[in-house]
Amino acid sequence: MSRAILFSAVFIFWQLLACTHGQPPARAQENYPVHPDSLQRDTVPAGKVIDGKFDQSQVFPGTQREYWIYVPKQYDGRSPVSVMVFQDGRNYARRAGGFNVPNVFDNLIHSGEMPVTIGLFINPGVVPATTEVAQDRFNRSFEYDSMDDRYASFLIDEFMPYVERQHDLKLSKNPNDRAICGSSSGGICALVVAWHRPDQFRRVFTTVGTYVGLRGGHEFSTLIRKTEPKPLRVFLQDGSHDNNIYGGDWWMANQAMLRSLEFSGYEVNHAWGEGYHSGKHGAAIFPDVMRWLWKDHGKVPVTVHPDKSRNEASRFLVPGEDWEIVSEGHQWAEGLAVTEDGTLYFTDVPASKLYRITPDGKRTLVVEDTGNANGISLGPDGKLYGACSGAQQIRAWDLKTMKMEVVAEGTRSNDIVVRHDGTIYYTDPSAGKIWMLDKHTRARREVDAFKDCNGIGLSADQSQLFVAHFPGRFIYSYMIDNSDGSLEHKQPYYHLEVPINGLQGHVDGMCTSEDGWLVATTEAGVQVCDQPGRSHLILPLPHGSRRPCYAEFGGPDRTTLYVANVDKVLKRKTTLKGAYHYLAPIKPPRPQL
Repeated sequence: MSRAILFSAVFIFWQLLACTHGQPPARAQENYPVHPDSLQRDTVPAGKVIDGKFDQSQVFPGTQREYWIYVPKQYDGRSPVSVMVFQDGRNYARRAGGFNVPNVFDNLIHSGEMPVTIGLFINPGVVPATTEVAQDRFNRSFEYDSMDDRYASFLIDEFMPYVERQHDLKLSKNPNDRAICGSSSGGICALVVAWHRPDQFRRVFTTVGTYVGLRGGHEFSTLIRKTEPKPLRVFLQDGSHDNNIYGGDWWMANQAMLRSLEFSGYEVNHAWGEGYHSGKHGAAIFPDVMRWLWKDHGKVPVTVHPDKSRNEASRFLVPGEDWEIVSEGHQWAEGLAVTEDGTLYFTDVPASKLYRITPDGKRTLVVEDTGNANGISLGPDGKLYGACSGAQQIRAWDLKTMKMEVVAEGTRSNDIVVRHDGTIYYTDPSAGKIWMLDKHTRARREVDAFKDCNGIGLSADQSQLFVAHFPGRFIYSYMIDNSDGSLEHKQPYYHLEVPINGLQGHVDGMCTSEDGWLVATTEAGVQVCDQPGRSHLILPLPHGSRRPCYAEFGGPDRTTLYVANVDKVLKRKTTLKGAYHYLAPIKPPRPQL
């Protein structure tokens, strides 16, 4: 099938007639022939449509909503079957008018062109007014246009389990058996659900999708370019006379979305027309879209296509390698440090413990009480330095004997980094200060006052100190004066992505590669930034993981990225090679500006 779906001969003929007049079709003339597979046929077994109401949501408290369920005649209730969810469900659940979904499902299931599929049609929630003279609260934009995973949680954790229980249905849990559809705000909602939860939905159809600035949708296409691609199959539809209003240009936004999906190697198809903001065009092509969306079902799963991607994931990640758990069950795994032979050390802050994992994967508890060490950093003397806030000390452990010495006292701390010359920098968020310990005398000196400072790191050439502003989106860069270690020329240099509907970036621990890339842990995921301070790639952790809070390169070749994320330590192979700051500085190549 071509990139733009093949339409019926009648539809193409209608378009040609419209174009011969030299004018785009007027709104009243936007008519399309009814697809033959949208008509009910007496010779085809007809499924049933049942309705219901749902008012038990905790995700959207107080909401009431109607829903409808299409159950195909072929469903026998013995085993789980495929499912497709439709937002603005009333528009899809009818047999006559609109998308005629029950008729299309009847026909395509009967012909074997799509699997036996239960249709779930759900309306947006409404919170009833408290008095007769007050207005209801309408949740449609809040639920559909928001870019967070709240609506996905509502569907997956609340509504779909309820439907299964209430109507004695068995819905497949296999994401390859699940599709989702919507129009306008319901369209962006469908793609957002699948994008957040590809472990649940992998087939998406959107018509006149609202990828514009209502609740952050205008940033979606950029995030798709920057985020590691996900296993989704997506069909987009729009018309050149779609909305162009205060929130943005729908027609241009849909084309931008297509280009972003193509750029990142997604399996994507589209149909562009000349219509307005309506479902007419989408309804006309719906049967053929279903054929494409469900093609090869049961034979070839929907997957990622790194060979077709220009997304930076294809540059920095090793194909076929995913996140692996190195250690788990911790209260708050945080600081990471790796020796030249690939031995990993990490802290569990509230447990006040220090662990060692040797290259063969063996984990050993090496310090029973670290004084609640958070960040750790190796020094050029072979010692491991720790920011031990609970003890209000900077401590150092000899890695051969694990004998501890106190380097500085009476100081709170969070994260720490040691240069190759022995100069120590650490952050103290409670006081809003960055401290330096002299490389010779260990005398402590305040080098900047910085509210909400947190993670700290060095450039590969060790000429710049990086400090994360935890609640925001920036990592600050300082130039280091080699004469005395003081800091100068402070700038909010690294610009990181934050969750669109979130208020805080939670920018935390970081590490750098030999060729100048900075890897930072944030609420949005692990982000890879270039030397000029731009975020190129966002790596989400596996679904259900806590936020990443520390990163370091390791392994015998320094290309394994380790990430601490509260209760676990994970690792992943990359094409980057870590720069270790306890070794000699490395001048990275000049970046593209």
